Amino acid sequence: MATAHQDAEVDTLAHLEDRIQRAVALVHRLREEKDAALKELAETQAAWEESQTANMKLTEELDAMKSERTQVRSRIEKLLGHIDELGAA
Repeated sequence: MATAHQDAEVDTLAHLEDRIQRAVALVHRLREEKDAALKELAETQAAWEESQTANMKLTEELDAMKSERTQVRSRIEKLLGHIDELGAA
């Protein structure tokens, strides 16, 4: 009877040991996944910041071009006005 009891304790201990090993493996895998996710997050944030900087530069360039277009339009209208004056004279 003592052997059956000892066998049950050994089986219980082996089962517990197996569960602990699986838990350790799971914790290890989850830590690796967390590290990978944090790395991906940092890369994504860096890419987002770069895109924000590029967007700001493009917005400034667009505003400058709009201003330049307005100035060119004004100058062309003045030149056309001068041409009209020459035609009327």
